[in-house]
Amino acid sequence: MGEPLENLYFNWLCAKVMRVENPTPSLTYWDLLRMLHNTEFVWLISGDDNRAEDGLDLRREFLIVGDIPDHPDWRALPCSVLEMLIAFARRAEFQSDISAYTWFWEFIENLELGECNDAACCREEDVNEVLYQFVWRTYNPNGRGGLFPMQHPKHDQTKVELWYQFFEYLTDQNRLV
Repeated sequence: MGEPLENLYFNWLCAKVMRVENPTPSLTYWDLLRMLHNTEFVWLISGDDNRAEDGLDLRREFLIVGDIPDHPDWRALPCSVLEMLIAFARRAEFQSDISAYTWFWEFIENLELGECNDAACCREEDVNEVLYQFVWRTYNPNGRGGLFPMQHPKHDQTKVELWYQFFEYLTDQNRLV
Protein backbone atom coordinates (compact mmCIF):
# COMPACT_ATOMS: atom_id res chain seq x y z
CA MET A 1 0.00 0.00 0.00
CA GLY A 2 1.92 3.04 -1.25
CA GLU A 3 -0.85 5.63 -1.03
CA PRO A 4 -1.50 7.22 2.40
CA LEU A 5 -4.31 5.59 4.37
CA GLU A 6 -6.33 8.81 4.56
CA ASN A 7 -6.30 9.21 0.76
CA LEU A 8 -7.41 5.61 0.26
CA TYR A 9 -10.18 6.10 2.79
CA PHE A 10 -11.36 9.40 1.29
CA ASN A 11 -11.55 7.81 -2.17
CA TRP A 12 -13.42 4.83 -0.69
CA LEU A 13 -15.96 7.20 0.91
CA CYS A 14 -16.34 9.19 -2.32
CA ALA A 15 -17.00 6.01 -4.28
CA LYS A 16 -20.04 5.44 -2.07
CA VAL A 17 -21.71 8.70 -3.10
CA MET A 18 -20.17 9.98 -6.30
CA ARG A 19 -20.18 8.61 -9.79
CA VAL A 20 -16.60 9.11 -10.89
CA GLU A 21 -16.67 7.37 -14.27
CA ASN A 22 -17.39 10.76 -15.87
CA PRO A 23 -14.77 13.25 -14.65
CA THR A 24 -16.63 16.28 -16.04
CA PRO A 25 -16.21 19.03 -13.40
CA SER A 26 -19.90 19.98 -13.55
CA LEU A 27 -20.72 16.41 -12.50
CA THR A 28 -18.06 15.86 -9.84
CA TYR A 29 -17.86 17.16 -6.29
CA TRP A 30 -14.32 16.32 -5.13
CA ASP A 31 -13.74 19.76 -3.61
CA LEU A 32 -17.04 19.78 -1.72
CA LEU A 33 -16.57 16.24 -0.44
CA ARG A 34 -13.05 17.13 0.72
CA MET A 35 -14.46 20.12 2.65
CA LEU A 36 -17.11 17.89 4.21
CA HIS A 37 -14.42 15.41 5.17
CA ASN A 38 -12.20 18.12 6.65
CA THR A 39 -15.03 19.39 8.88
CA GLU A 40 -15.63 17.69 12.20
CA PHE A 41 -19.16 16.58 13.01
CA VAL A 42 -19.80 17.83 16.52
CA TRP A 43 -22.87 16.49 18.25
CA LEU A 44 -24.70 18.85 20.60
CA ILE A 45 -27.95 16.98 21.18
CA SER A 46 -28.08 13.70 23.07
CA GLY A 47 -28.61 10.91 20.57
CA ASP A 48 -26.60 12.60 17.82
CA ASP A 49 -23.56 10.88 19.31
CA ASN A 50 -25.04 7.80 17.59
CA ARG A 51 -24.74 9.57 14.23
CA ALA A 52 -21.05 10.25 14.98
CA GLU A 53 -20.49 6.61 15.99
CA ASP A 54 -22.17 5.42 12.79
CA GLY A 55 -19.77 7.62 10.84
CA LEU A 56 -16.78 6.22 12.71
CA ASP A 57 -17.98 2.68 11.99
CA LEU A 58 -17.25 3.39 8.33
CA ARG A 59 -13.54 3.39 9.21
CA ARG A 60 -13.79 -0.07 10.69
CA GLU A 61 -15.66 -1.27 7.62
CA PHE A 62 -13.00 0.26 5.35
CA LEU A 63 -10.20 -1.52 7.20
CA ILE A 64 -12.04 -4.85 7.07
CA VAL A 65 -13.08 -4.60 3.42
CA GLY A 66 -9.62 -3.43 2.37
CA ASP A 67 -7.90 -6.06 4.54
CA ILE A 68 -5.86 -3.23 6.07
CA PRO A 69 -4.23 -3.57 9.49
CA ASP A 70 -5.88 -1.62 12.30
CA HIS A 71 -4.76 1.95 12.92
CA PRO A 72 -6.15 2.80 16.40
CA ASP A 73 -4.89 6.40 16.40
CA TRP A 74 -6.51 7.05 13.02
CA ARG A 75 -9.76 5.35 14.06
CA ALA A 76 -9.84 7.56 17.19
CA LEU A 77 -9.94 10.80 15.19
CA PRO A 78 -13.27 12.70 15.36
CA CYS A 79 -16.04 11.88 12.89
CA SER A 80 -16.23 14.12 9.83
CA VAL A 81 -19.40 15.60 8.38
CA LEU A 82 -18.85 13.46 5.27
CA GLU A 83 -18.66 10.26 7.32
CA MET A 84 -21.76 11.18 9.31
CA LEU A 85 -23.76 12.03 6.18
CA ILE A 86 -22.82 8.79 4.41
CA ALA A 87 -23.63 6.71 7.47
CA PHE A 88 -26.90 8.60 8.02
CA ALA A 89 -27.85 8.10 4.37
CA ARG A 90 -27.37 4.35 4.86
CA ARG A 91 -29.64 4.37 7.91
CA ALA A 92 -32.20 6.45 6.00
CA GLU A 93 -32.14 3.89 3.18
CA PHE A 94 -32.90 1.15 5.70
CA GLN A 95 -35.94 3.12 6.91
CA SER A 96 -37.28 4.04 3.48
CA ASP A 97 -37.44 2.83 -0.09
CA ILE A 98 -34.89 5.46 -1.12
CA SER A 99 -31.24 4.58 -1.80
CA ALA A 100 -28.41 5.83 0.41
CA TYR A 101 -26.96 7.54 -2.65
CA THR A 102 -30.19 9.49 -3.21
CA TRP A 103 -30.47 10.37 0.48
CA PHE A 104 -26.91 11.64 0.59
CA TRP A 105 -27.52 14.01 -2.30
CA GLU A 106 -30.86 15.11 -0.85
CA PHE A 107 -28.97 16.04 2.32
CA ILE A 108 -26.51 18.05 0.20
CA GLU A 109 -29.39 19.79 -1.60
CA ASN A 110 -31.13 20.52 1.70
CA LEU A 111 -27.92 22.13 2.96
CA GLU A 112 -28.03 24.20 -0.26
CA LEU A 113 -24.66 22.84 -1.39
CA GLY A 114 -25.93 21.06 -4.50
CA GLU A 115 -24.54 23.71 -6.82
CA CYS A 116 -21.02 23.32 -5.40
CA ASN A 117 -19.69 21.00 -8.07
CA ASP A 118 -16.06 21.15 -9.18
CA ALA A 119 -16.89 23.48 -12.09
CA ALA A 120 -18.75 26.01 -9.92
CA CYS A 121 -15.69 26.94 -7.87
CA CYS A 122 -17.73 27.48 -4.72
CA ARG A 123 -15.93 29.63 -2.21
CA GLU A 124 -14.58 27.63 0.70
CA GLU A 125 -15.74 30.38 3.07
CA ASP A 126 -19.33 29.97 1.84
CA VAL A 127 -19.25 26.18 2.27
CA ASN A 128 -17.69 26.55 5.71
CA GLU A 129 -20.46 28.96 6.70
CA VAL A 130 -23.11 26.41 5.69
CA LEU A 131 -21.30 23.63 7.54
CA TYR A 132 -20.89 25.82 10.62
CA GLN A 133 -24.62 26.56 10.59
CA PHE A 134 -25.40 22.83 10.29
CA VAL A 135 -22.90 21.54 12.85
CA TRP A 136 -23.59 24.20 15.48
CA ARG A 137 -27.35 24.16 14.81
CA THR A 138 -27.75 27.83 14.01
CA TYR A 139 -30.17 26.99 11.21
CA ASN A 140 -33.84 27.97 11.31
CA PRO A 141 -36.21 26.28 13.76
CA ASN A 142 -38.11 24.86 10.75
CA GLY A 143 -34.94 23.05 9.70
CA ARG A 144 -34.01 25.37 6.82
CA GLY A 145 -30.24 25.43 6.64
CA GLY A 146 -30.03 21.94 8.12
CA LEU A 147 -30.56 18.46 6.72
CA PHE A 148 -34.34 18.49 7.04
CA PRO A 149 -36.15 21.69 6.06
CA MET A 150 -39.85 21.39 6.77
CA GLN A 151 -43.05 23.13 5.81
CA HIS A 152 -44.90 22.30 9.02
CA PRO A 153 -42.48 21.28 11.78
CA LYS A 154 -43.95 20.19 15.09
CA HIS A 155 -40.81 21.17 17.04
CA ASP A 156 -37.88 23.56 16.92
CA GLN A 157 -35.55 21.45 14.78
CA THR A 158 -32.43 23.02 16.27
CA LYS A 159 -33.29 21.20 19.50
CA VAL A 160 -34.29 17.82 18.03
CA GLU A 161 -31.98 14.85 17.55
CA LEU A 162 -31.20 14.30 13.86
CA TRP A 163 -32.78 10.84 13.87
CA TYR A 164 -36.10 12.30 15.02
CA GLN A 165 -35.76 15.23 12.64
CA PHE A 166 -35.50 12.63 9.86
CA PHE A 167 -38.82 11.00 10.80
CA GLU A 168 -40.55 14.34 11.23
CA TYR A 169 -39.19 15.28 7.78
CA LEU A 170 -40.61 12.09 6.27
CA THR A 171 -43.99 12.91 7.80
CA ASP A 172 -43.79 16.54 6.69
CA GLN A 173 -42.96 15.42 3.14
CA ASN A 174 -45.64 12.67 3.15
CA ARG A 175 -42.92 10.10 2.50
CA LEU A 176 -43.47 7.57 5.27
CA VAL A 177 -43.36 4.06 3.89
